[in-house]
Amino acid sequence: MAKVRLAGVGKTYPDGTSAVNSLDLDIADGEFLVLVGPSGCGKTTALRMVAGLEEISSGTLTIGDRVVNRTPARDRDVAMVFQSYALYPHLSVRDNIGFGLQLRKVAKSEINKRVEEAARTLGLSEHLDRKPRNLSGGQRQRVAMGRAIVRSPQAFLMDEPLSNLDAKLRVQMRAEISRIQRDLGVTTIYVTHDQVEAMTLGDRVAVMKKGVLQQVAAPQELYDRPVNLFVAGFIGSPAMNLLQGRLAADGDGARLTLGDQYLSVPASLLAERPRLREYVNRDIAVGIRPEDMEDAELGDGAEGTVLTSTTELVEALGSELLVHFTLGAPPVVTEDTKELARDAGADNLDEGKRSSGVIARFSPRSRTTIGADVRVRVDTGRLYFFDPVSGAGIWEGPAPAHQQKEETHA
Repeated sequence: MAKVRLAGVGKTYPDGTSAVNSLDLDIADGEFLVLVGPSGCGKTTALRMVAGLEEISSGTLTIGDRVVNRTPARDRDVAMVFQSYALYPHLSVRDNIGFGLQLRKVAKSEINKRVEEAARTLGLSEHLDRKPRNLSGGQRQRVAMGRAIVRSPQAFLMDEPLSNLDAKLRVQMRAEISRIQRDLGVTTIYVTHDQVEAMTLGDRVAVMKKGVLQQVAAPQELYDRPVNLFVAGFIGSPAMNLLQGRLAADGDGARLTLGDQYLSVPASLLAERPRLREYVNRDIAVGIRPEDMEDAELGDGAEGTVLTSTTELVEALGSELLVHFTLGAPPVVTEDTKELARDAGADNLDEGKRSSGVIARFSPRSRTTIGADVRVRVDTGRLYFFDPVSGAGIWEGPAPAHQQKEETHA
């Protein structure tokens, strides 16, 4: 096991394209770190530089106590698990798992010992003599992981290993990977596009956009305190609703106008985030998570906490309802939100729009139906605020270092 450190690591291709820009990351010994972001954000390139499959253009990469910028991939003592299983179809599970050890001329008795230990860990003991074609997708992925485990590397590198599996199997394998990494205690860097996967697996999660690190933090901190609009909109499913509003003073609190409606911002929230007072009588970007809204008919709908609209769509998921409606407040249009829209396949953010589609997560006890008037209670103590120009999160202190770096590169 070993710590991995990327200090100002960058990748620029001969045509001038910058895939990764001055990436700073410290991955602790035994830590499970997830790199997440949209397609093309540089996460896989960063992983391949750690593996030695991509040349580093700038900065320093350290694994353990060694600087490995010029060290060949085979000598870095890391094991990579790819999106494709890359198994040899003519070899048994036993021989697939032990293949790398055979190349290293490890004694046959030692190979058998390591293969059987890995098979027990992965639940593959009864499949050792089968061929890959006779295995399920999840079993094949475990064989690919077994091939990495038997090498006893200093670090595991995983590049979207679950993307070829169906939804149910992905959930099962997430739990398996988490258990195996915890049992082995090996430093792991895991790349995924799926933010749910990132949040459920990582000790910490690093969010990237266009080659630049946006924020690295524990999953709950990313969810509760996103440094900018991009992180806020990327982390969470369904995504955070992002609207343009305007703040005005209102006693000890404030009034947030959203189109022709308003919400009361409690004095306690202003006390927690005193920088919000700088935005009184100014436009502001506000975020409301779907889970911070509920059907007002099922509870107390105090003045200043309820928005009204018409239900346009109801997605009944059994344990919850996803209720779609429109508010007369413009959407937030910045480079961050445009990037989020492109990633969602909806490259049509219109700066001239005067209304925004909103999704709320209701209890299944709600009786709202398509076309019916709906009253939505908002937990106003859970509102998120962002600068409408820079996209920076408005919290009590100065901008975090990674946010400052993003603004420098912008």
